[in-house]
Amino acid sequence: MATDLHQRLRAARTTAPSYPEVGATRGGRLPDGYAHLRRRVHLGHGPEVLERAGRYVLGWGSQSGTGFAVFPGGPARDGETVLLRLRLPRARWPRLVIPCRVVWTVDEPDRIGFAYGTLPGHPECGEEAFLVSMDAEGEVWFEVTAFSRLSAWYARLGRPVALLCQYLAIERYLAAVSAHVGR
Repeated sequence: MATDLHQRLRAARTTAPSYPEVGATRGGRLPDGYAHLRRRVHLGHGPEVLERAGRYVLGWGSQSGTGFAVFPGGPARDGETVLLRLRLPRARWPRLVIPCRVVWTVDEPDRIGFAYGTLPGHPECGEEAFLVSMDAEGEVWFEVTAFSRLSAWYARLGRPVALLCQYLAIERYLAAVSAHVGR
């Protein structure tokens, strides 16, 4: 299994993102032609909450907290290619192996987070951003922003289920970060 993951990672590193609007989650307006999603949750107040939540997010905590394994491990870094792995409940196989690339990171006094984009082989096409921020009043928020469209045949074939899975994943990301900071 480890050899297979290394081979898949090497292959994914040679590919380009499967969409042209790389980095679009960093700005305000998301590109046309995709489904858009923005969800956020209040985490608490103050720089300690920002730091704790931000380090968790940069360490792929929102993904690992929802059942994904990230290969290779370590904090999100610009340009890094990773494989998100998801094992379906009560099934030995198949395991989804989802290639992604970190397209931007931010680590500032009032914002910590990153975005990854899809690579060929991902069931969707688009980008997701995970950002912890502190507003002028010191309130700390975790926001997930995404634009995507279904790309794999099995995702398109099971469109309602695929869309429900994406929505549930976003909700679980929010819950995982909230739980980590103790809300």
